[in-house]
Amino acid sequence: MDGERIEGTWRHAFVRNGDRHYLTDLFIYADGLVDCWGLVSLDEFAAKLASGWVATELPDGAEASAFHVATWKFAEPQAALTADMLYGEVLDEIDRLNDRPDSTARCLAAVDVFLDRQDEDSRAAVRAAYHTIPEHLRIYALGDMDRRDWPLRVLAAGPGNPYSWQDEDKLVSKKEHAAALRYFEGLRRQRRAAPTPAEPAETSIVISHTNHTVPGGWPENPGILVLRNEFPTPVTVGAQIHPSVADAYEAVAANVPAQARTAVMAELLRLKFAQHPELAETLTATGTARLVYADSSAFWGQHGTEGRNWLGRLLELVRSELSVRDHDLFTSLNLVPE
Repeated sequence: MDGERIEGTWRHAFVRNGDRHYLTDLFIYADGLVDCWGLVSLDEFAAKLASGWVATELPDGAEASAFHVATWKFAEPQAALTADMLYGEVLDEIDRLNDRPDSTARCLAAVDVFLDRQDEDSRAAVRAAYHTIPEHLRIYALGDMDRRDWPLRVLAAGPGNPYSWQDEDKLVSKKEHAAALRYFEGLRRQRRAAPTPAEPAETSIVISHTNHTVPGGWPENPGILVLRNEFPTPVTVGAQIHPSVADAYEAVAANVPAQARTAVMAELLRLKFAQHPELAETLTATGTARLVYADSSAFWGQHGTEGRNWLGRLLELVRSELSVRDHDLFTSLNLVPE
């Protein structure tokens, strides 16, 4: 509703509506919502799978449709996924959208712990993590299509235990277990020998509201605190001079609809930095870093990982406008106001 962008991805799936199966797109979002002909939570998505609304079982002879393309009937269909497999895929996608380790990455991290400890508790952790990988994706976990997931299964089982949970008669030998250990040790040596990617030059910059709550008021050299709305910087709006952006917003916002609050704030920030070029230099000096406006307001600021951080995002917008305005391309396109 406020224009916040939520990252997402998609995959094909069948939705069963009545007696017909529709080939459609399943949209998966970073906040954990899934659109399967309606936004649902993860728990609700699991219920949709269990009920067959999101269909992973395709009955022989059932009607199917791809919108505006074709209709047909299934003849000896072979579904590629079970409900558990598809649900696991969705969980992995949400982890990746949030830059978190997915089920495969968590399993490989558990393997690293086992290599250091080599006790049964850490082996049990590997085994549990292996089973959280969607079954059809386990053979790809190591990126080695010659061995597939053989080293993982051997390590998770341990010598003297069934090599495969589907075949309890075949037991892992000590020789096989030693080979799996050598395999993973070799992978770890390769990772450690690989060049470390350079750290990004730009990271997040937190504009903290606690930095100016010291006896005596604002510091002599406030640095990025000049980007705070409360910082005492006169802002002229029409014929009225306000002591700061915060004061200007309180005066102006009272006379505009609530839906226009972000537009009002954006314009006040533009006025502030246009009227105080030295502060504009501080803003543009932040480069391309993400600006986090620490504030208790869940709308304007961000506290920890909570909050929409609209002030930080608006500062980034004004920064980009200031940067582009100084660029030759902006001038060549006659976009600089007279």
